[in-house]
Amino acid sequence: MVEINIRYLGGLRCEATHGPSGNKLITDAPVDNHGRGESFSPTDLVATALGTCMLTVMGIVAERNQLDLSGTTVKVTKEMVTTPLRRIGRLTVTIHVPHDLSDDDRKKLEHAAHTCPVHKSLLGDIETPVVFRFGP
Repeated sequence: MVEINIRYLGGLRCEATHGPSGNKLITDAPVDNHGRGESFSPTDLVATALGTCMLTVMGIVAERNQLDLSGTTVKVTKEMVTTPLRRIGRLTVTIHVPHDLSDDDRKKLEHAAHTCPVHKSLLGDIETPVVFRFGP
C-alpha cells in the first residue's frame, strides 16, 4: 500500500506528497477549466501514468530478455470530452523503440505495454489506441 497525501493550495492548485519518498508534485487546473495551466492537471497525470507505466513494464521485460530500450520514447495525447460530462475520452499512445528487434521480442514488449497496471485499470469508456514503431 502506498499513501499519497494531497493538500489544497488554493487557486485550483494542489500539492501531492508521495509517502514512501517524500517527493512532491503540484497540479493545476487547465486553462479550459478555470485554471492557470501552469503544471500537470489531474487528467494529465492519468495520461502520464499510462505512458510511464507502459514503458516501465516494457523495461522490466527488456531487462529480463537483455533487450536494449535506450532512447525509447512514449508520447501520450489526451483528448477530453464534455458530453455527458467532462472526462478523458481518449488517450492515444505512441511508443517508439529506436532499435530493430525480432518479431518475438516485439510481441513481448507489446504484450508488456498492454498489460501494465494502469492500462488495465482504465475504464472501457476511455479509448486507448497504442501504436508501436520499431527501428530508427
